[in-house]
Amino acid sequence: MYSYMKGELVEISDETIVLEVNDIGYNIHIPASMIDNFSGTGQTVKIYTYFHVKEDSMKLYGFLTRDDLNIFKLLLGVSGIGPKGALAILTVMTPDDLRFAVLGEDAKTIAKAPGIGNKTAQRLILELKDKLDLAEAFEAKTLHVSDNIETSASSAKGEAVQALTALGYSSTEALKAVNGIDGIENMAVEEILKAALRQMALV
Repeated sequence: MYSYMKGELVEISDETIVLEVNDIGYNIHIPASMIDNFSGTGQTVKIYTYFHVKEDSMKLYGFLTRDDLNIFKLLLGVSGIGPKGALAILTVMTPDDLRFAVLGEDAKTIAKAPGIGNKTAQRLILELKDKLDLAEAFEAKTLHVSDNIETSASSAKGEAVQALTALGYSSTEALKAVNGIDGIENMAVEEILKAALRQMALV
């Protein structure tokens, strides 16, 4: 129904914002992580929206990028995941992180989202792994570097996976090895690569 809305941000809460467009205030549900991108009320923002209709309710869900919106809709297609669960996942993970978690079959990371247990995370991986590919994941991550704040850990993680695939390992093997490293947040590319190779040698 609505592709996006552009207007003045007049209210911000933990789970929703109110966007005023042509003197109408729209209540829009958002991932909690999105709030950090707002400097405060009064600014003009563009929100990509999804209009969700049920028998007893109609709600608008909003995102800062079209990619966020597309991943949200992809999550809604997973059995057992509704709008609340999809928002919870996008609150703790970026679309790029979710792609790598799915491709690396990292259910543990996905299950960190509130209300998403290990069984649901496993089902999500099963249903989405054929709808995502490694090339798209890297391409999307590259495109987002200039638009989003990237941590050195996430960038290093991606570079390490690329290096492993260049060495001849499959994308699945590389992603599993990298995702299985503890303390990766504080590691450089070389350290991640060495740890992943050690882990692969033990398999």
